[in-house]
Parts: sequence; C-alpha cells; structure tokens
Amino acid sequence: MNIVWFKRDLRMLDHAPLSDGCASGKILPLYILEPSLWKQPDVSYRHFLYLQHYVSRLDDMFIKKGSKLVIKVGEALPVLKSLANRHNIKKIFSHYETWNKFSKDRDAAIRKWTDENSIDWLEYQQNGVVKNLDSRDRWSTLWHNYMRKRIYAVPGKIFCIPEDSDNLPSSQDLQLKFDGFEPNTNFGKIEPSIVLKSFLSERGENYQREMSGPLLSVESCSRLSTHIAFGTISIRTIFQRTQEQTKKRPDLVGDKIKKWQASYNSFQKRLRWHCHFIQKLEDLKSIEWKNIHPIYDKLERETAHSKNFERWKRGETGFPFVDACMRSLISTGWINFRMRAMLVSFASYNLWLDWRPTSLYLARLFSDYEPGIHYSQVQMQSGTTGINTIRIYNPIKQGLEHDPQGKFIKTWVPELKHMPVANVHTPWKTPELLGKYYSPIVDEKLSREIASTRIYLLKNLKTARSQSEAIWKKIGSRRTSENDYLKSRNRRPKLQKEFEF
Repeated sequence: MNIVWFKRDLRMLDHAPLSDGCASGKILPLYILEPSLWKQPDVSYRHFLYLQHYVSRLDDMFIKKGSKLVIKVGEALPVLKSLANRHNIKKIFSHYETWNKFSKDRDAAIRKWTDENSIDWLEYQQNGVVKNLDSRDRWSTLWHNYMRKRIYAVPGKIFCIPEDSDNLPSSQDLQLKFDGFEPNTNFGKIEPSIVLKSFLSERGENYQREMSGPLLSVESCSRLSTHIAFGTISIRTIFQRTQEQTKKRPDLVGDKIKKWQASYNSFQKRLRWHCHFIQKLEDLKSIEWKNIHPIYDKLERETAHSKNFERWKRGETGFPFVDACMRSLISTGWINFRMRAMLVSFASYNLWLDWRPTSLYLARLFSDYEPGIHYSQVQMQSGTTGINTIRIYNPIKQGLEHDPQGKFIKTWVPELKHMPVANVHTPWKTPELLGKYYSPIVDEKLSREIASTRIYLLKNLKTARSQSEAIWKKIGSRRTSENDYLKSRNRRPKLQKEFEF
C-alpha cells in the first residue's frame, strides 16, 4: 500500500505525488492534522479557518472520484507508524516542504524512520524551490525550466485503501482564540481557478499601477496568495495560465494592450520572486529566527512587549496610515506588499523593535503566511540582511502618495472620519480637531535619523562588507553578475537614494 501525504498542497491538479501514486496502484490519500503544529507561535485562528475549508474541499474532490480523503489527528510520526503497523506500506508520496522549523524537524524525524524501516519516501519538488541547490547562479534557469514542464492532470481513476478517518478538531479544541478576523472580500474561499480567471481577464488590467494602493489593490492584485500558501493551486499552473492568456486577447486594442501586457509581465516576475524568497529559507534555515548578517546582532533592538509594541499591534501609533494598515490587516487578513513593508519598517526603525516578536505577530495576522517569504521580507525591511538597500518608509509620505484623499484612513480609523482631507495624514497639527485619536508615538523624522545612523555604522564596517559577500553568494538575487555586485558594495549610494520617503 502506498500513501499520498497531503501537506500544504491541498489540490488534485498539478499534483505529481498524487499522479505517480495513483499510477503505482492503490493509495491511501492522507492528511494529518498535527495538534503540536497549531501550538506554534506563528500560526493562528484565521489560518485554521482556511485549512478547514481547503481540507473539506479536497475531501469533496475525492468523494467525486468515489473515494475519500483520510484525515488523521495526531503527530505525524506516530500516525505513520500506526498506519505502517496495519498496512504493508511500501512508499510514501509527498511534496517536499519548505516551511517553519516545526515542519523541518518533523520531516527529519520521519525521514530517519522511513530509512530505518525500508519505506521509500518520494518527495517531489513544488513551486520552483530546489532541494540541495549547489549554486544560486543556476536557480533562475532551473525555475523557468520547472515552470515550463507539463501540468499534471487530475487522475482519471483513483483506487483507495479503506481506512477510518478522524473528524477535524474545532478551533476551540486546538485553543485557537478568535483574533478579529472578519474578511470583507473573501477571495480565499472562492475557487482558485475562478480567482485567477477574474484577475487575468478583468481585475488585473491596472495591476502594475494599482498594486501599491491600499484600496485599489484589494481588487487589482491577484488575491491568490492564500491559495498559494495552502497549495490549492500551483505556481506552475498560474504561470502557464498567465502565459496562455497573453496570447488569447484579440479583444485588446490601443492602450489596453500596453496595460495588460505590463500587468502580465509584472505578475510573472512576482511569481518568480515568490519562489526566490522561499529558496532563501531552504538554503539558510536560520532566517526564521536569526539575523541573516551577524553584525546586526549588535543593534540591541527592543525585544520586550513594551507599550510601543502594544500600540503598534493595535493600530494606535498616532500615525493614521500605519494605524489604518494594521487595523485593516487585523480584520481582513490581507494588505498589499508595500503596506506590509511599511508596517515592518515603522516597527523596526521608528520604534526600534526587534524583528523577531513583530514578525511572529504579523505571521499570525497574514492569512497567506508563508515563512520563506515572510522572514526574508521582514529581515529585508528591518535592515538585517547585509545585502539589501536600506529602506525606511516615511508613513506620512506613503499615505499622501497611496491614499491622498484619506479614504482608506477614514475607513479603518473612524476617529478621523470627520477630519478634513488636508489634515487627515497629520492630525496632530490641528490638536483642536484630534478628538479621541492618539498623539504620535514617536518623532518620525528624529527616530528615522537615529535608526539610519545606527544601521550605517555597522553596515560600513569592513568586516560587515566581507560577510555580506558570502551571504550574497549563498542567497542573493542573480539579477546582476557577481562582479557588478562586488563593485556596488564598494560604492555607498547617496543617503537620500537609499530611503523611500
């Protein structure tokens, strides 16, 4: 008997382990709900709500095939051992997973057990992330080659071994508390193929221009990130459908051709970036808990749950655009990339908070939480990678650029609902109109200048530069040659060009 083990790949289309498993004979399609996973500090109530929906949806797919998904509740290794005692397990088919430390340690223990018991565990590449990559120089080529391979069709027939299934526990059973999640546009529960089609043919026309706006991006972005995080659709499927769509638009004329083509190109780049950042975690597991560049251990940022941290968490910093982004995220589970970067920048630079506690808090809020992307991006926006440009976002300027009329702010910060547009981004300048809203938590300009001075004192040390070169060789983007990169390390750009004001 062969097991097809579903993890964060809850689909049938383009599922190589399922395809090969079915081709080999009878299978036991298995999903394991691990209680210990749901005790980890980076998972939450909102993640579990989506998991319940996607597991139920996958079960429905098996029922339509005349079978069912077998759900087991327990720790993965004991569950697999129990199945091995009752069935003659020959092979386990699954995708290789690059997720959090819990999953890494779990898979290491299972690999040891399968090796010791002569069980063949076949792990398949998923979404362009390469196991045991020998050099980052080849990664982009490997990614494109993988994306162009055939999409695995849904198996026509599935013959399954009968096995009792457990009921999924409730969020209360797992002690997952309600966290304010009330999605107002629930793209995550719409079928991924429908979400993708609406983006490629309707919503995405202004994607390139509108992806940074907090209101416009809700519709203009693909909104597939939660589906991708849980694996209800593969990156390869999205990539190939996007390429197909670029050839199927005879209806486009004039400026529409340019806008759609720009959107398609920009979107496909971001599909590659998605895998690029997860590859970083695959190649450097400590990104999840340790500064990528050790020189930044000397920054001595605040790690305690201080009043500033708590006000940032609740969206009570006194900076309207920051607070609106945080409150929107708490409620809906999603904000666009630029707003995520600004929240991290404000916490790491203006409030001088260590990225580890703030990243865990945000991980629990993002419905589309993906550790490889999340921790790489948090460290990048906190200035601890040693290989990226330092970006300190000015929340006032960001608000003026992306929410000039204050519509987003007034939606999520009702205390400022009656504030004139001219004052909504800097309400402290008119204290007589401030009402119950908060005074600024810090002096934005002063805190930014202090942070940049601290960062650059370390960044420009000779020892820091030599370590940066080694880091870049291991996990850096290969958009430029190594010689170009090394030359750039010896040129410090003008300060104002390194900040996004």
